[in-house]
Amino acid sequence: MAELTTHQGYCHCRAVTWEIQAPAKLRVDECDCSMCDMHGFQHIIVPKSRFTLLTGQDNITTYTFNTHVAQHYFCKTCGIESFYVPRSNPDGYSINFRCLDRGNVTEFEILPFDGKNWEANAAKLAHMSKE
Repeated sequence: MAELTTHQGYCHCRAVTWEIQAPAKLRVDECDCSMCDMHGFQHIIVPKSRFTLLTGQDNITTYTFNTHVAQHYFCKTCGIESFYVPRSNPDGYSINFRCLDRGNVTEFEILPFDGKNWEANAAKLAHMSKE
């Protein structure tokens, strides 16, 4: 496994801030499911142990739909979803690459993910939240 580094991120107003432990070279998945396609979420999935919420716990509101397994967290002030618990990886977090401070990113690759056929493809992501 690649060496891990600390990456920080935040919502637009910076009321919600967090950090993750992930490689400097990042894999980013761009999903075309109805939710991600509408708001442009680009995914970096990490195990829960590699995510730390730094500020804003009281400034987060949660949205769920369909199976209610995914927990979409939005900043109450600016409305940005900078991270959430995905249905494909309930043991991890999906970080919005667009909300990541890229200062420690040396390289990234954006890969398409067929979320329109989510049921057939979700298992391809399961390994990403494992230690």
